[in-house]
Amino acid sequence: MIPVRHEQLTLDLGHRPASGREDFLIADSNRDAVSWIDLWPDWPAPALILYGPAACGKTHLAAVWSAQAQAVSINPDELCRESADALFARGRHFLIDPVDPWIGDRDAETTLFHLYNLAKENERSLLLTMRVPPVRLTFAIPDLSSRLRAAPGVAIHAPDEMLLGAVLVKMFADRQIQIGEDILSYLLLRMERSFAAARDLVEKTDRLALAEKKPVSLSLIRHVLMTQTTAE
Repeated sequence: MIPVRHEQLTLDLGHRPASGREDFLIADSNRDAVSWIDLWPDWPAPALILYGPAACGKTHLAAVWSAQAQAVSINPDELCRESADALFARGRHFLIDPVDPWIGDRDAETTLFHLYNLAKENERSLLLTMRVPPVRLTFAIPDLSSRLRAAPGVAIHAPDEMLLGAVLVKMFADRQIQIGEDILSYLLLRMERSFAAARDLVEKTDRLALAEKKPVSLSLIRHVLMTQTTAE
């Protein structure tokens, strides 16, 4: 089986979410992001931008920071419904996960702009998650654009083989499924290299095994992969 160093594992788990620091396994794809989280409260700016593709671990890592900073989680759509003053009054530090779907909405951007300024004036912190860095977004408010593009940003990258293998083992284990070296090696040679694909594959495998009342085997895995390829 692929060797795995049990340090920390950064995951967005759909079946049984885990947000504790002890669940993290640091790898090259997320090492920089974890270092920035560890650097808090000594961030050089009020906001940190954490970005990466779907299911790469942003939400989990953001939850770790939120617990560490005792931050208030702001639902992104509240940027359109609440004032910056009202949101700021909720706590000392703030998490918005994700924020990029609301970039381009003038009302949401106005609230975020004022919330950023309040955080800066009062030495508070904002953690914002996005799928892409701010430079790739189209803003409605130039002043917000300049602030977020100047803020430190760190990416979580697509997983390497060792991390993806660890992710698969843990996702299956969270469903009380133990997979052998033969299944893991087979998957790593054939599946898409992403956390989103791993989560989808594990969910479909679990559903099929339950429906057919069969253990997870190579033949069942082949069927799931074939179904995914056909669907694509």
